[in-house]
Amino acid sequence: MDKQWHPDPEPIKTNDTAAVGAGTALWAVALVVLLIFRPAPENTWLIWTCVTGIGFGFFGMWFVRRPGRS
Repeated sequence: MDKQWHPDPEPIKTNDTAAVGAGTALWAVALVVLLIFRPAPENTWLIWTCVTGIGFGFFGMWFVRRPGRS
């Protein structure tokens, strides 16, 4: 049985900046909640996890918006 070749479909157009921005906003909300309701001293790593998520989010927004990206 011969398999018929089909061309690859066109990529779906998405708003990558909005997706990364939404994730970054969620990290920021989590950070605010943790700063209001302080975790126990042995769980302060949660705050730094949110800060790291925000930092990577800003990097991600730069990355998807940089010139020359197809």
